[in-house]
Amino acid sequence: MSERSPGKRRRFGLPLQIVLAVILGVVVGLVWPNVGTAMQPLGTAFINAVKMIVIPIVFCAVTLGAMKMGRDAPRLGRMALIAFVWFYFSSAIAIAIGLFLNVLFHPGLGIHLTASGPAPSQLTSGIDWVKFLLDLIPSNIVLAMANQKVLPTLLFAVLFGLGLSAIGEQRAKPMADVLESILAVMFRVTNWIVSLAPIAVLGVVAWLFASQGSATVWALAKLIGVAYLGYAIFGLLCVAGFGLLGEPALALTRAMAGPTLLGFVTRSSEASLPLHMEKLEDFGFPNRIVSVILPLGYSFNLAGAALYIGLATTFIAEAYGLRLGLPQLLTILATALIASKGVANVPSASLIAMSTVLLAIGLPADAIAIVAGVDVFLDMGRTAMNVFGNTLSVVVARRYGEDTVKQPVAGLT
Repeated sequence: MSERSPGKRRRFGLPLQIVLAVILGVVVGLVWPNVGTAMQPLGTAFINAVKMIVIPIVFCAVTLGAMKMGRDAPRLGRMALIAFVWFYFSSAIAIAIGLFLNVLFHPGLGIHLTASGPAPSQLTSGIDWVKFLLDLIPSNIVLAMANQKVLPTLLFAVLFGLGLSAIGEQRAKPMADVLESILAVMFRVTNWIVSLAPIAVLGVVAWLFASQGSATVWALAKLIGVAYLGYAIFGLLCVAGFGLLGEPALALTRAMAGPTLLGFVTRSSEASLPLHMEKLEDFGFPNRIVSVILPLGYSFNLAGAALYIGLATTFIAEAYGLRLGLPQLLTILATALIASKGVANVPSASLIAMSTVLLAIGLPADAIAIVAGVDVFLDMGRTAMNVFGNTLSVVVARRYGEDTVKQPVAGLT
């Protein structure tokens, strides 16, 4: 799909550039905080540039994928069913890891924390399931796209692709050609934008450490440490899953380093989506799978967020002096599993889902303010795991949703 220049660029690739940018950003933010604070626009500009291309890529890629799979509707339905079963199973595993680590380490036990930051104002609203379902059907698709609403765009693109498939190949070909050309252009633009990622990462990390400082991090260092241990465990399970499902685990993990690091430093899954799609297709995954499963996974399979919800909820409960038995842990597991799927495409989604879980075990929703001061650092890890975990979603979809285990394709076919 993408052209790669040989030589030095390969020896000094994007993941290494991003790591070096993170290190330099930490130094700048801590040693020269005024400079670090002034560098925030670099990160903001980069994230805005990526968001600029997300909707066109999602619409074109999903439409083309749905059109190609629409010729085999049973396979499309089978793949969607397998994907959603996997999304719930993956989230349940992630939540269980968070609960287990809390039982093992009890990071919130006996510390009696007070609020370290303000809770977002929308947290007490909970989940309006009727509104959530109605929002999937936009009355104005152009407005939904302009507002960066991925789920309505995804639904419209699937219907549009199935419609193209239904009218026949001859009549659909002109539109398909246009969409393929737009998608190729968008991927080229993605390469240009992503090449600037190290500069943006430098700005984001420098601002982060200049504005938050190390004192806030150490205040809840135990929670952060346990959370990242959980992220690491889940990541290793994903790598093991690659191998068990017949993929070259280490090679695939290396290929996904760029999108994962990009999600980590920008704290935005959207920022990683175009690069993630490109890397998966370069690795040999068919476009018809990547273009459908990956956007679905980014909306419904937030494994990093699920793990965080389980761990942070139990942390807050113990900080309040509430001892959690098996019934409470099962309540947290069940509620978090449902809530984490009901807040897709909602600002502060993880915090809103966690407020629902807190209410379910009898704690006030504004208790989230206890961890609000360090949520930015926790968010970096959970976003990276959201990205990396969805690589396994695509592997599962190809392994069990296709008629054959592997069907390597070239380009966008």
